Amino acid sequence: MKTALVSALLVSLFLPAAAQTRRPERKTLLDRDPDVIHLAEHVKNPIELRVIKDATVFSDKNGKNQLGALVADQVVVLEAMTERAYKVRGKGTRHGISGWVGPHAFASKDPDFVANLKKLHARQIEVQALIAERQVAIGMTPEEVDKARGAPTKTQLKQTDKGETGRWEYIDYEQVSHYSTVRDPVSGQIYRQLTHVTEEIKGKTVVEFRNGVVISLEESERRRGVDVRIVVPPVIFAW
Repeated sequence: MKTALVSALLVSLFLPAAAQTRRPERKTLLDRDPDVIHLAEHVKNPIELRVIKDATVFSDKNGKNQLGALVADQVVVLEAMTERAYKVRGKGTRHGISGWVGPHAFASKDPDFVANLKKLHARQIEVQALIAERQVAIGMTPEEVDKARGAPTKTQLKQTDKGETGRWEYIDYEQVSHYSTVRDPVSGQIYRQLTHVTEEIKGKTVVEFRNGVVISLEESERRRGVDVRIVVPPVIFAW
């Protein structure tokens, strides 16, 4: 009994800390509710909405649990959205409040803001799916390409009178094992023997940008029958 206890103690002392205590993995942005778009991750400037009427605030996007009321005649910043609800932070009837509110309570300086928000939501749902599949599409931004494929192997940047252009290259490598045929001097049997391993180019993807948007894609190993993906460019809001 004592020997087993000592052995267990020694094992715990020499094991790496990560092996002794396994913490739960931190969830990524893609682990969130796929129907919710968090605006801070997709727009450079905050989207401001004017509250035109008092409105009920809910703790969830489906409007099941009431938190209180949002007071009219104030400007709030849109934090997140679904097709049917906006998440904002503002002044309530008694104190500050944050939660989900129906679109009917808001207006904007941009007359097309409702249509543009719907376009933004549909676009980001599609982009999030591409990022989850590590795919790149025409119409994506450099930030979105980076989330999908990571840092490029090689980059080029050029400034012209028409704006900024860029070129990112992604080179995929694979390890290839090389063998030679050897005859056993004793038994006379022939077998394959590993001689060395080399790292060779498996495929190459070239992404070209113009003014912050992907305009072309070139892949050395595009699968037959698979078309280049295209998404709507980022939605521009009037300010």
